[in-house]
Amino acid sequence: MEKRKVSIDIAKANFFAIALLIGAAIVFGIPFLMIWGKTQPHWPDQLSMSSNPWSLLWVLLAYLLGIVIHELIHGITWSFFAPNGWRSISFGVIWKMVTPYCHCDDPMRRRGYLWGAMMPCIVVGVIPAIISLLSGSLVCLVWGIFFISAAAGDIWMSWLLLKEKPGCLVLDHPNETAFYVFDEE
Repeated sequence: MEKRKVSIDIAKANFFAIALLIGAAIVFGIPFLMIWGKTQPHWPDQLSMSSNPWSLLWVLLAYLLGIVIHELIHGITWSFFAPNGWRSISFGVIWKMVTPYCHCDDPMRRRGYLWGAMMPCIVVGVIPAIISLLSGSLVCLVWGIFFISAAAGDIWMSWLLLKEKPGCLVLDHPNETAFYVFDEE
């Protein structure tokens, strides 16, 4: 089997994340305003930090926890598809970019890799954004939009992987925003 590396440019991924943030804000923000715009006059109170000086710290801690949960969801999902299960999963931080990551050490089929790549976006981004539409929670809306944008690299990598053969084997790159595709000869 021959191995090919597929990767994305981090600078371009950051621009994609900004575009995704704007897109998610439009997709979820407009319906949110249409549904809850006249019935929720206390929105600023939902995001207010003036009443408690510790509020900003709590928000930062919540987002850090969200990032950890994002990576855990990658690991949990990939462990269902990896040949060695949870033993195939490792976590770390790329310190020069202060970026946590989850890595699967074993190759898996494209379908499993896609599920693991996209599940954090769905669980920590899309679902809270949908909950905001049902509940009127501005906090859930902002959380969902932020974590949809935070999954920009995962979304882009998944898009690239969809161009590969459905049954191919995929190996996550250990320290880059990349993966290897194993082509059958």
